[in-house]
Amino acid sequence: MTRHLVLGWLMNPVGNHPAAWMHPDARPELSLDIGHYARLAQLAERGKLDFVFQADVPAARDGNMRALSRAPRFMNIWEPITLLTALAGATTHIGLGGTSSTSYTEPYNLARQYASLDHISGGRAAWNVVTSAHPSTGYNFGRDGLEPHALRYARAREFTRLAFELWDSYDDDAFLHDKSSGIYFDPAKMHVQHHKGEFFTVRGPLNIARSPQGRPVIIQAGGSEDGKELAAETAEVIFGAEGKLDKAILLAADIKGRMARYGRPQDHLKILPGLSLTIGATREEAEDRYQTLQDLIHPDVGRELLSDDLEGIDLSAIPLDSPIPLEMLPKTANRHKSYFDAIVAAIRDEGLT
Repeated sequence: MTRHLVLGWLMNPVGNHPAAWMHPDARPELSLDIGHYARLAQLAERGKLDFVFQADVPAARDGNMRALSRAPRFMNIWEPITLLTALAGATTHIGLGGTSSTSYTEPYNLARQYASLDHISGGRAAWNVVTSAHPSTGYNFGRDGLEPHALRYARAREFTRLAFELWDSYDDDAFLHDKSSGIYFDPAKMHVQHHKGEFFTVRGPLNIARSPQGRPVIIQAGGSEDGKELAAETAEVIFGAEGKLDKAILLAADIKGRMARYGRPQDHLKILPGLSLTIGATREEAEDRYQTLQDLIHPDVGRELLSDDLEGIDLSAIPLDSPIPLEMLPKTANRHKSYFDAIVAAIRDEGLT
């Protein structure tokens, strides 16, 4: 039996390496050029990729501005749904995935937006469910920084369940468009939610017909216990952050082992490991290109990005060639737990500087 290898591209017009924008061939001034994005999406489509994906953090980064001013991480990026809607008109069949936070949006708005994207694209929408993991985001939405991990995931569970209900507001054949009877839609095939929960009160229904897919493909990337449970209940795609094959296999078995209690078969889930590729005609050429990029990273940038993934700890006093003292590392993570765990394991097991 032939198995299909699912491939997608995390869109970044200047590259995902932190110094890629400084490469002589890079065109960072095209970061907000929709024609540039469209050409890249069309290239991915011609290359037979399954989807393009836009990550998002709805905030400008704070921290060491001397370092952050040198790194375009989540700076000068499009809001995902707006971008994906534009790309829907520039492509024909490639999937269109985007990040939207359950912590800083409302279920009704999000369900309506992704239903619209699914209609506009002809059934190609995908939603990456995140709870958001950076304190700077909360300050833009009336919050005092980052809310506790468990609270964010409790809200996410209710949010996704309600979004699913809203996407089922109408039967597939509810909109009759029957000129002879004068009936535009059949009210008997409309379903009002009347939802009252811990976090949301939503009457419903949506004011748009059921979309071609019924609902967007659901993506999830959380590696915490709460994240894995949410993935087992809702996700069709997992973005994996495990850097070792044995750990990736354990993660897949763990999440798939939880799916039965939600009545879901294991083959309804694809787990996609993240790869950062540097490509050349030969291995030597690829390694030379990679080293060129590595040499462009300013030391302040590397230190700040590592600090951010380690819950914001201050690494400024540690020499660049010295191992990070284990006693400095936080005991738990409230941001990106999967990335945090992978980095801490590498520091502990390999003595990385």
